[in-house]
Amino acid sequence: MTNNKRVAIIASNGGLFDAYKVFNIATAAAATDQEVAIFFTFEGLNLIHKEANQQLAMPKGKEHFAEGFAKANVPPIPELLAMAQEMDVKFIGCQMTMDVMGLEKEEFVDGIEVGGAVTFLEFAKDADVTLTF
Repeated sequence: MTNNKRVAIIASNGGLFDAYKVFNIATAAAATDQEVAIFFTFEGLNLIHKEANQQLAMPKGKEHFAEGFAKANVPPIPELLAMAQEMDVKFIGCQMTMDVMGLEKEEFVDGIEVGGAVTFLEFAKDADVTLTF
């Protein structure tokens, strides 16, 4: 990293629009040589779940956005997720939430780290930008 800036993101919501916000910010920050970590907790775990991230639904009443996404050539969430990983964005799955929901690391995309709030805070304490979605 050339400028050592850090962006820390908490993803606690698991909808389609939430996924676009999280991965767009993460990839934009990574593309500008910033170190990025995303802490996925509660419904946010859907964004990195192997099956759930393929099935994120358009919010009711917002179906008209689907055409706009297509016209604007916005990549689907699994593709944005892969881009983020290729750009070395760190994915942290919340251990507590996984335990509460009975989820195992194998249910998530490869390359995630499983950790608690302390793991995220270690990264976030030196962050220049911290966002929650």
